[in-house]
Amino acid sequence: MMKKALTIAGSDSGGGAGIQADLKTFQELGVYGMSALTAVTAQNTLGVQGVFPMTAEAVARQIQSVGEDIGADAVKTGMLFNAEIIEVVAEKIKELSWEKVVIDPVMIAKGGASLLQQQAVSALKKHMLPLCLIITPNIPEAEVLTGMSISTMDEKKDAAKRIHELGAKNVVLKGGHDEEAAQSVDVLFDGRDFTFFSSPRINTKHTHGTGCTFSAAITAQLAKGASVQEGVSVAKEFIQAAVANPLDIGNGHGPTNHWAYKMKKESGVSSWRESVLNK
Repeated sequence: MMKKALTIAGSDSGGGAGIQADLKTFQELGVYGMSALTAVTAQNTLGVQGVFPMTAEAVARQIQSVGEDIGADAVKTGMLFNAEIIEVVAEKIKELSWEKVVIDPVMIAKGGASLLQQQAVSALKKHMLPLCLIITPNIPEAEVLTGMSISTMDEKKDAAKRIHELGAKNVVLKGGHDEEAAQSVDVLFDGRDFTFFSSPRINTKHTHGTGCTFSAAITAQLAKGASVQEGVSVAKEFIQAAVANPLDIGNGHGPTNHWAYKMKKESGVSSWRESVLNK
């Protein structure tokens, strides 16, 4: 039976992040993707030029339409924008009894634009975190959620524990913003144990949509029945391939390459570029 995943997030007109990145990732990992838009953004690799939120009613209707007919084996949330949308998304998740929920707590765009209103942070913690199976904050997002500064591994582990105490069953604190380290280390905390996922840091500015893509890959794997650790492991490989094989699109922070993981698996070559050149 075809597995299905729903993304509840904002649209990125540049195609590198948001629902566009999520749907590309779902497709590459063999899962049927659906979407509920929370906002339309005008953005490109240089930044965000405008954010136009949907009404809470519009978001709720989209989720209901998917839930009452097609259903979802796993659900991911991205940019939820404001407290009203957060509350209605939480209500729908409970109403539809969805348990495999991945939260990417999108707060700030790559170019620095705010994508979550300040008053919505408390709503996210109160209404969404207790519903999620996994939350995937980067370091700046974890600092907002915990109110602490994070720089050392001990601080990362402490932050993961604090976020878990807010209700999230599993916390994946991403290491991509730890720019001084030779390795990008993601820390998974399941309430008892820590698991570490490490990959070589890639020196590139083409990282737009990495958070969306990573959490979407986890969601796709969960939809197919993978465990949390298995899902995070595949997502780590997926995003590593996507960043290591840039598309060189745009004049700013370019998008990641959503084809790279699958092409590498199918062709057995060391890079996406090599597989393209060999055709």
